[in-house]
Amino acid sequence: MSKYPPIYYSDYLQLDTLLGAQKPKSDEYGHKAHEEMLFIIVHQAYELWFKQILHEIDSINGMFRDEVVDEKSIGIAVSRLKRVTEIQKLLIEQLRVLETMTPLDFLEFRDFLIPASGFQSFQFRLIENKLGLSEEKRIQYNNIDYLNTLEASHRELIIQTIKERSLFELVEKWLERTPFLNSQSFNFWQSYKEAVERMLDQDTKIIMENATLTEKKREFQLKNINLNRENFEALFDEQKHNELVKEGRRQLSNRSMLAAIFINLYRDEPILHLPFMLLSYLVEIDERFTEWRYRHALMVHRMIGAKIGTGGSSGHQYLMATVDKHRVFTDLFNLSTYLIPRSELPKLPEELIKELSFHYTKQ
Repeated sequence: MSKYPPIYYSDYLQLDTLLGAQKPKSDEYGHKAHEEMLFIIVHQAYELWFKQILHEIDSINGMFRDEVVDEKSIGIAVSRLKRVTEIQKLLIEQLRVLETMTPLDFLEFRDFLIPASGFQSFQFRLIENKLGLSEEKRIQYNNIDYLNTLEASHRELIIQTIKERSLFELVEKWLERTPFLNSQSFNFWQSYKEAVERMLDQDTKIIMENATLTEKKREFQLKNINLNRENFEALFDEQKHNELVKEGRRQLSNRSMLAAIFINLYRDEPILHLPFMLLSYLVEIDERFTEWRYRHALMVHRMIGAKIGTGGSSGHQYLMATVDKHRVFTDLFNLSTYLIPRSELPKLPEELIKELSFHYTKQ
């Protein structure tokens, strides 16, 4: 016998409330449109999943607010970020279900929805802000501040997220506190810089000695190598890096960028494996939302063509503009630029390897 009182499945899930929450406008206006039920349920399902994503992000942000992040929290954060990516896969796949409705089906009830729009999903705006989408990067909706499209209570929730530190900011501060980057016996960045210079010099030599290249192609490839040199030089020059941040060409601080590179280069060291996974899942979350925005934009184009959306926006054009502009962790995507072959990695001193390992001694 359970020590808790019995509960009925339907009552626990509040199915009467949940299943009674679909109120098609076409029924209300006496022009029943069969497809409107699907439209409502798909969007309600989205909002339920958004609620779960917010639940996970809030828990992770809470873990990273302290000056010292408990190592156990990193593993928990990784598992919850992975959960978010699995939910995102469902969000993308749900579009397939919605696309079983044809454009003519949608036209049967579209006018009943004006001016409601998915743009008014305050939960999705909360997700974007809590992840770290800055107000400067956000694309305006039909030349209107997105806050002005929301009810006062929802607007207040979003304003609160603008005041709080986002996951991007919290992870940046966490990376800045990464130890191991330098020790008395080993200057990693000097060794790394020398390895990078050897790699770029070798690449230049290969291009110069390649007899199959035309002068035009050789010039193009040498130009790319010089661009790579400039990217690497900015890593070793904090002032230059800060200038790139001001120009919007970098987001992470110089120290946090260096830490992220170190974690990626030495990901095989036991103590860096979970931090590497955490950074990888942040990239995947960005990638999945980029994919979802793109698929959503294509679906809207298919459904309404060049018409304006129900909220009065340019529909497809606005959504397509957000695909790249609303990414948050762009600097983490760009980390591959700074990787060098494992064979060229500076060899870590023995005492540092012990720090990066699960090293035990018998008492």
